[in-house]
Amino acid sequence: MPAGGVHTGHDSGVDEQTYMRSRVGLHAAAELLVAGPQYRQYGTIRLRVVHRGFGGVQWPVSVVGTELVWPEGRAPLRGSYRDVGKAAGFEAEAPKGLYKDTTGVDPDSEIDIDPAVAQQIGAWFALGDKALRCLAPDATPVLWPEHFDLSSAAGEVNYGVSPGDASHPGPYAYVGPWTPRTGEFWNASFGALRPRDEVNTVASLLAFFEQGRAAAA
Repeated sequence: MPAGGVHTGHDSGVDEQTYMRSRVGLHAAAELLVAGPQYRQYGTIRLRVVHRGFGGVQWPVSVVGTELVWPEGRAPLRGSYRDVGKAAGFEAEAPKGLYKDTTGVDPDSEIDIDPAVAQQIGAWFALGDKALRCLAPDATPVLWPEHFDLSSAAGEVNYGVSPGDASHPGPYAYVGPWTPRTGEFWNASFGALRPRDEVNTVASLLAFFEQGRAAAA
């Protein structure tokens, strides 16, 4: 993470601990309420951006703000993940055997997601989705539940946005070549990273991606 600590966004109005707790809560919702049930039924963990949130590419269930939405209804993300899944008629569980680095959140854990953080992360994914579609019109951005990041790959380079993780707690954008590159542009172990505050419009985010594409060429 660049100097300055955790940047949750100047407009978030929430403290760092609330942001990180809510980010993990949303990540767990993606894993337990969307990706896991979808994988069990359709064999894919791929998620997509929807208005104000995210959902399955085949499983017709979405997290919109602080609600779970499915074809027959909607319920607040309140109580445990298991409770919310039961309200929607399915079992909350993570995808089994696909990746080791899960959230570690138990389905019986209490959900704790701040509405302002849910709104901010939903907006960040929407911004990233627009920029990625401009960068690579033929590629569909995928929200991966393993790391809870939205990305597209083009020319053996990954481009994406993340709401944060253990190494970089605040929201950021990244460029990750499959083969490591060296040079001033590459400021992270996996490639290049910019905190959201530096790329908070579609134009500036797209410019970062295009700069990365040129640097990787």
